[in-house]
Amino acid sequence: MLDDFPQKLRREAQLWRDEGLISSSQYEDLAERYRFKNLEAAARDRFVVIVVSIGSILLCLGVITFVAANWQTWSREVKFILMMSLFLSTSITGFSTWNQAKSGNNEKNKQQQSKRILGEALLILSAFILGANIVLMAQAFNINGSMTELFFAWGFGVLAMAYSLSLSSLGFMAIILIQIGYWMGRGDLSFSPGDLNWVRLLVRHMPLLSWLLFVPLAYFCRSRWIFALAALVFAGTLQLNLNPLPLLNYSNMAPWVASFAFALPPALFWSYDDLLFPTVNYRLFQPLARNLGLIFFGLVFYALSFRWQWVAPTLNSFLPNSTDNLFMSLPVIDLGVLSGLAVLQWLSLLRLRNNPPRREVIFTLAVVMTFLAFIIITPFWHLAITRIDELGSFIFNVLLAFLASGLIREGLKLNNRSTFWGGMLLLTLQIISRVLEYDTDLLFRSLVFILCGSGLISAGLWFERRVPVRSNS
Repeated sequence: MLDDFPQKLRREAQLWRDEGLISSSQYEDLAERYRFKNLEAAARDRFVVIVVSIGSILLCLGVITFVAANWQTWSREVKFILMMSLFLSTSITGFSTWNQAKSGNNEKNKQQQSKRILGEALLILSAFILGANIVLMAQAFNINGSMTELFFAWGFGVLAMAYSLSLSSLGFMAIILIQIGYWMGRGDLSFSPGDLNWVRLLVRHMPLLSWLLFVPLAYFCRSRWIFALAALVFAGTLQLNLNPLPLLNYSNMAPWVASFAFALPPALFWSYDDLLFPTVNYRLFQPLARNLGLIFFGLVFYALSFRWQWVAPTLNSFLPNSTDNLFMSLPVIDLGVLSGLAVLQWLSLLRLRNNPPRREVIFTLAVVMTFLAFIIITPFWHLAITRIDELGSFIFNVLLAFLASGLIREGLKLNNRSTFWGGMLLLTLQIISRVLEYDTDLLFRSLVFILCGSGLISAGLWFERRVPVRSNS
């Protein structure tokens, strides 16, 4: 968005000077302070950027049209040279423009920002050209491949660019492309389970790869958004690959699978420490990781609070003699590596220090470890020893209510809106879900909705009144 304040101020200052409200010396002071003399140069630079952008778009359209008209008549060598030249020229131009803006001084901030945006846009364009190169080269050299292989190859190519340039935009693009390849390749796992190739290996081990590849990328780019997206991809692909729900509806699922699926993400998130990386000396993502751990605790407790998750009819019991099928269908390597990483993080977290931890820290650690113990033991007991049915639903309803009340109490203590409202919404969602889950009367449901709505309004108004207003002075 263009900033019109200097332009308006210059016009108003000229009017004030002409009307005698300010003297010429005061006008000169305003002109010096707000750099009125540079406004014309800035406007000229913006106009040049717009003209160059429109011209570049038209030039690209002309080149694309020319290539499309002569593509069939050119040889493979000409096609290869042309496409690689387009990719390299766009990448080099984008990198040089972006690097100049990055290493420039702060005297012309708007010019540097325009150059940075233009250079980053060219780099993103080169990433798209990379995908087009992969497709066109595969056609030119008669390389047969699926769309899954295309998106994986494209995504890892953009990922290499993101690592080399430390660009958040390229990191987002790489993660999205790899996830498109993952979703397209998930359907292949159910066919020919013994036929392994690199695509199926990537799909099967995506939880481990996402943690090992995307989390370090967040440090290269210093982006909390990439870290949050990496954590989301890790937790989501782990649940999809293990497929633990409903607990009693799969024939050859080991009894420990659900425990690993539900416990690994919050265990990794809560115990995460940036200082475990040898080259990192600051805690950039630890608060975000703990917030993600609380969110995952809430999701797990809410998912397991439903009665039908525990009383669904089982098809067959776990087959202990199907070891080969187990290792072929489950990412056992991922579980082993990630579990070892979680153990190392918790040992580092629980390591004794010179200063004894505060009582609040000890209580929080005890609560989190209790949550993890229930997540690990309860599903395993239900699947391996004896069914607990309604008791399992009751346990996780209690845990969900305890988590919600804890968030509300912490939000009130710290005057934190997000924590307070997270607990309120979680508690309201639990009450509404239980009312809708069981066969209750419509009048009772209406009463519950009215009470929940009025309770939220009253709690919100009361909380906002007690939060102190911060002055801007």
